[in-house]
Amino acid sequence: MSILSASLGLTRYRIIEEVPKDLLQEVPEKLQKFCFVDIDATADERSFGWTNIDDMLDMNWTQSPPEKAEYFAFGLRLDTRRIPPAVLKKHTTIALNKELEHNKEQGKNFVSRDRKRELKEQVTLRLRARTLPIPAMFDIIWNPSTNRLYVTTTNSKVCALFEDYFALTFDLHLEPLTPFFMAMDVLGEEAAPKLENLDPTIFV
Repeated sequence: MSILSASLGLTRYRIIEEVPKDLLQEVPEKLQKFCFVDIDATADERSFGWTNIDDMLDMNWTQSPPEKAEYFAFGLRLDTRRIPPAVLKKHTTIALNKELEHNKEQGKNFVSRDRKRELKEQVTLRLRARTLPIPAMFDIIWNPSTNRLYVTTTNSKVCALFEDYFALTFDLHLEPLTPFFMAMDVLGEEAAPKLENLDPTIFV
């Protein structure tokens, strides 16, 4: 989802640690080191990594740099291969029927459990190789002066992936800016016990 969309869902974060100034100078280099790797020519189920916010196909930032004024702007690209369950079931059944027919010629009237599992794995790999991965792009805006980041998704799985990959790339850890933590940011950590005992209010 583009940060320039008319409407979008955002997840806000703060960086827990103090960010060293020399690390900020290394951001473009680290983005390239942990950039997205294409899986079109493979049978891999998924791939993810950083890419240019202006062009998700530009993993080397040749079109534009990640530095945008006082911000860093880049994207998290996630490509996933999805085999429809009905398609997998159909081709697995075909493979099992062929195996059973072969076994009957050898005097066996069954396919072992391990062989069934092996056949399903073979079918899955074969279908993956014939299935194009579906790309998804999530924009990220990083404000180094406030240690705040904004990600254009509210999907919990994507957010968890982003948090882990950001930590792997920069050795920095993120904390989601939920209303609770934003209130503590304003009121101070001493307000935590009072905030924890508040009951939610329905205004509608």
